[in-house]
Amino acid sequence: MDNLSMIKRSLRHVWHPCTQMKLHESQPPVPIARAEGVWLYDFEGHRYLDGISSWWVNLFGHNHPYIKAALIDQLERLDHVMLAGFTHQPVVELSERLGALTGLGHAFYGSDGASATEIALKMSAHYWRNTGRPEKSHFIGLAGGYHGETVGALAVTDIAIFREAYAPLVRLAATVPSPNARAALPGETAADAARHAAAGLESWLAQHHAQTAALIVEPMVQCAAGMAMYDASYLREARALCDRYEVHLIADEIATGFGRTGTMFAHQQAGIRPDFICLSKGLTGGTLPLSAVLTTDAVFDAFYHDEFARGFLHSHSYTGNPLACRAALATLELFEQTDVLAQNAELALTLDRAFAPLTQHPSVRHARRLGMIWAWDIDETASGHAVQPHFARRYARHALGNGVLLRPIGNTVYAMPPYAMDAVSAAHLATGALAALQATLADI
Repeated sequence: MDNLSMIKRSLRHVWHPCTQMKLHESQPPVPIARAEGVWLYDFEGHRYLDGISSWWVNLFGHNHPYIKAALIDQLERLDHVMLAGFTHQPVVELSERLGALTGLGHAFYGSDGASATEIALKMSAHYWRNTGRPEKSHFIGLAGGYHGETVGALAVTDIAIFREAYAPLVRLAATVPSPNARAALPGETAADAARHAAAGLESWLAQHHAQTAALIVEPMVQCAAGMAMYDASYLREARALCDRYEVHLIADEIATGFGRTGTMFAHQQAGIRPDFICLSKGLTGGTLPLSAVLTTDAVFDAFYHDEFARGFLHSHSYTGNPLACRAALATLELFEQTDVLAQNAELALTLDRAFAPLTQHPSVRHARRLGMIWAWDIDETASGHAVQPHFARRYARHALGNGVLLRPIGNTVYAMPPYAMDAVSAAHLATGALAALQATLADI
């Protein structure tokens, strides 16, 4: 097998996600034969450092021996059984562990982040219906928020390119101001930006709480909005407002969970407990698709009834798949066996030093980091360069040319690498990221 033949076969038969397929005429997909640690290898031996954890899913590096061993062991015992009317050890143990980590004792499973969003939204609205308040069926999201691309998830996603083509299918949620720290006015802090956004949320809830089921937020970082980071005080204000106006708070931790922001879950930095937590991506360490929604006893109890229709009648064929749950258990065991969060704090300092030349580049604006997430907004005009179209596409191409997988969001370059980095791979990532920026700015 070689790269070219794999590319041709892929383009003939595979419809790639989040892609204008015609673009592959000039920039074909990169064929990957295997992966190890932080590295992806093509069929001809070229390697690329996975600087974005393969869409933010990989935690401890590819092909991790501990997770792999757990999967092999589970495959010899039980591959799959329907979870309706049946149960099994991996799903029970995973639910117990997630409950202990989050303080939310009831876990419902799906396959991916968007399905977790759908589950949480449906569960919230159905809760209010079951408790005699069916008018509370509308939702609120933050400006620039992203929660998935299925029809229900698009309703609370405020990114036009994903939503506009499907507008006739979507019942849009209300949008309230984002606490994005980049919105702070001169002389203001991130906390000031958070306070202004919280005031906007309070104003909206004061008028519309009677029809509102839930507010959904990405805690601490709105990832698809260009890694928009914000002050934890916004989450405390949001929690208090949701309590006051009897509105559920849904924490979308799909991308921010499992140590990405420096704590196990991002909302913990605010010292709050949401009514729902959506988990996916890093849940299985980047090995198999799985998502979970955790919620409270009060929500669960509202569905516990003799009447069948009051139950939560939502399902996926592979809900709670034993293999995926076993991978998730192995991932949580790795957190328990080593002090991952403390190690990441040290690793982040190593990466900070490696990234310093990029951070100090004259074209960079709003350089920022939270935990193991770095972001740099690029102003192409700052160094006298003419603005060229399609910055993200051009940058990604140059990054691959430097042996690095990085995919900017608009004009925001970001890195969210696996936790398996060392000083050598950190230097490779940082050098490649800077070289890609310089090459992109030099495009004519």
